[in-house]
Amino acid sequence: MDKLNLDKYKYLFLDRDGVINVERPNDYVKNISEFVFIDKTLQAIKMLSSRFERIFIVTNQRGVARGKMSISDLEEVHSYMLSQIEASDGHIDRLYYCTDLTSDSINRKPNVGMAFKALADFPEIEFEKSIMVGNSMSDIEFGNKLGMYTILVGDKYPEGHKIYKNINAHYKNLYKFADSLLKIF
Repeated sequence: MDKLNLDKYKYLFLDRDGVINVERPNDYVKNISEFVFIDKTLQAIKMLSSRFERIFIVTNQRGVARGKMSISDLEEVHSYMLSQIEASDGHIDRLYYCTDLTSDSINRKPNVGMAFKALADFPEIEFEKSIMVGNSMSDIEFGNKLGMYTILVGDKYPEGHKIYKNINAHYKNLYKFADSLLKIF
C-alpha cells in the first residue's frame, strides 16, 4: 500500500468479531463478560479515527436468530464496546448489525444491505473511497461487491487459501493495519 493509493480513502468499514474483539469459535459473544477486545484494538481505532472521515461497524449476528442471545443482550454488548472505544478517544459513526439467519437476507454479509443503510444515513459515503476490514470471506466479498479496498486481518485462513487472491492487503490485526497506515502519512 502506498500513499498515492490511500490518499483517496475517506471511509472505513469494520467487521466486529475477529477484527475488534476475539472471535469465539463455534459460539457467539452473548454478553459483556464474553466480549474481549483484541490486543491494541482500542489504540488502533483511536489512530484510525484521526485518519478517516467516517468509521462504521458492519456485523452479522445470527446468534440472535438462533436463540443464543436476545436483541437486548446484543445491544448491551454493543453499548459496552462503543463506550470503551469512546473512552479510548476512538470514534465509530454508526454500528449496523444483521441478526438474520439465512444467507439470502439482503442485510447479511456478503450481501450489501448494511452498506446501503449506511449510505442512507450518511449520503456523502462513496464506496470506491472506502476500505473494508474483515477476517472472513463474507467480509471480503461484501467489500469487493461494493468496489471497496479490502483488507483481511487475522490468521483464520491458511497460506495459499483462495481468499488471498481477492484482497488488497493482509495484516495480523487491526492495530498492525492502523500503525502501517499512519506511518505512510
